[in-house]
Amino acid sequence: MAQGSGRDGNEPARAGDRIRAAARELFYSRGIRGVGVDEIVARAGVTKPSLYRGFASKDALVVACLADYDATLRGRLDEALAAHPGDPRAGLVAFLAGVAARSARPGFRGCGLTNALVEYPEPDHPARAAVLDSKRALHARLAEVAGTIGARAPERLADSLLLLLEGAFACGQIFGAEGPNRSLGAAADALIAASIK
Repeated sequence: MAQGSGRDGNEPARAGDRIRAAARELFYSRGIRGVGVDEIVARAGVTKPSLYRGFASKDALVVACLADYDATLRGRLDEALAAHPGDPRAGLVAFLAGVAARSARPGFRGCGLTNALVEYPEPDHPARAAVLDSKRALHARLAEVAGTIGARAPERLADSLLLLLEGAFACGQIFGAEGPNRSLGAAADALIAASIK
């Protein structure tokens, strides 16, 4: 970029961040296929060429946003575990209780990753592959933590916790604050207790 243009070397990164943030918000609230590139760039306050400089296609932007959703979800698990040093069981329960609390908020539309999987049934679509990778990584992390708390069958406990989590994403949308998600933490604790006896 020529000097004196009023832009510095950081502007493309800032534009890319704005594009990702706008896309994440729109995709989550309205669905990925319901949002076009024109709306994303308008919301981000950038031009279409700016979007395509950072992302080769809308699909590439979708995959980047799914990576952001993944990082947020797994980051919440890590934060819950870190908040309970030496007590991973309490960390797991806190993670699921956090999901219950978020699912009671207005505008909750479930898991952005799971929603994307529903929108992209094509087995070879890059968005579907990104979601499957994310969910498998989350399952592996849950199994790892289950092993640290002495679960007899860590993979099976991870299966159960992931089923609870996915059910919570759906129930939050269906029932809101007064639904079954109120019992999510207690249900997780009961599952964990049964798995380590």
